[in-house]
Amino acid sequence: MKQIILLFLLPLLTKAQFFKKEDGLAHTFSIVAIDTATGEMGVGVQSHWFSVGNVVAWAKSGAGVVATQSFVNKSFGPKGLLMMENGLSAVETLNTLLTADEGREVRQVGMIDIYGNVATHTGTNCVDYAGHITGENYSVQANMMLNKTVPEAMSKAFEASKGQSLAERILLALQAAQNEGGDIRGKQSAAIRVVKVESTGEPWNDDYIVDLRVDDHENPIVEIARLLNVQRAYEYMNAGDLYVETGEMENAMKAYNAAMQMFPDNLEMQYWTAITLANNGDIEKADKMLKEVYQKDENWRELTKRLPKVNLLNVSDEAFNQLTK
Repeated sequence: MKQIILLFLLPLLTKAQFFKKEDGLAHTFSIVAIDTATGEMGVGVQSHWFSVGNVVAWAKSGAGVVATQSFVNKSFGPKGLLMMENGLSAVETLNTLLTADEGREVRQVGMIDIYGNVATHTGTNCVDYAGHITGENYSVQANMMLNKTVPEAMSKAFEASKGQSLAERILLALQAAQNEGGDIRGKQSAAIRVVKVESTGEPWNDDYIVDLRVDDHENPIVEIARLLNVQRAYEYMNAGDLYVETGEMENAMKAYNAAMQMFPDNLEMQYWTAITLANNGDIEKADKMLKEVYQKDENWRELTKRLPKVNLLNVSDEAFNQLTK
């Protein structure tokens, strides 16, 4: 069966380029990992190169994750995912890709399939310091590092973070790499992508669980950590919305309050929490919160006036007048 798959994919494995300008010189550090307990897999990367996530980081439910870097052969991303999706292991996939690539000695690649098989390659002509470490359910790889201890620092950070979510563990590995010296050229961009291991069979439902990119920033890992925190806060907001739909108002308010505690200055979170309070009959508390929001941005008052028409605000005329005055 695997031989048939290889024959099917051979037309895609045409003579690979040594380097193409549009693919980028992604000298960088990255991690690919899978969490069998939560059913998630992901990839994280940082580099002194613009928009590194667009070049290095690849992930697809039902297939696997890939980090392709150094003198990048960008095709390793989509081709690797396709091959793993069609039944090849990560090891078989990487071996096949490298065999067809004349530039293999300047490539660095890490990949994992949905079964947790890990494959990693660091070409002999990758720029020092370059190396990788493969562990259970993960691989870290780095090239053009200031210090040769970067992969070890990443590995230790990832293994020490068991019990946390996969995205946070990936972030901790990236932070450890940077703290160890990171890219000898400095910092510019970073990305974290996490998907479910199993595909639903419905591509529109196989969206990234986490898909964060910082394309140009003086401290990209710091910024991507902030964005991940923002995402977590909005996940509480989404949970609150679901509780509202099922009439679980106490749980809804707990979720909204958790979000606001993470970002107390976020007007969006304050506003929809207030609207939920109003719909739940707590007009006085909702009114107080809304007035504070209106003071900072009058447009929210206008939005409140539009909500009854679409049944997002269901209060008496008296309460409505109080909330919008």
